Amino acid sequence: MLSAQDLRLTFNPGTPIETKALRGLSLEIPTGQFVTVIGSNGAGKSTFLNSVSGDQSVDGGTIKIDGLDVTNMPVWSRAERVARVFQDPMAGTCEDLTIEENMALAQCRGSFRKLTRAVKAEMRNLFRERLAMLGLGLENRLTDRIGLLSGGQRQAISLLMAALQPSRILL
Repeated sequence: MLSAQDLRLTFNPGTPIETKALRGLSLEIPTGQFVTVIGSNGAGKSTFLNSVSGDQSVDGGTIKIDGLDVTNMPVWSRAERVARVFQDPMAGTCEDLTIEENMALAQCRGSFRKLTRAVKAEMRNLFRERLAMLGLGLENRLTDRIGLLSGGQRQAISLLMAALQPSRILL
């Protein structure tokens, strides 16, 4: 379950361009629920998602995942609980790495990393299998740089990468 209580965040406080992005936001989302966040430009949708993922600190309030307070945890510490697909397909992948290298990094999300060969044969087979499910022909392009793909192809791979490791929340 995701729980947010009284989240508050102000950008540029005390200046002429002060903006209250989150004003006491509270909500509870039970495990297994699919929720859509809707609002006008500047309403705080992205700020809320960034706060849940740890990309943005809040000024006040608490964020809990399955009862664990993650409010002050860094992004890397939340990684095993929170997976994310960014609105911008360029943000969720590293354009200079290959498709399989990007997927290998995603496969390690939330685990201890050490210096080893990034892509092993069994991982490559898993990646081919998962990519084939997309129906985009990307399973035969594992060694292509991801920066050579279209935005839509990168977006599809980003979603696949987010689902490679189990997480409690997918943003």
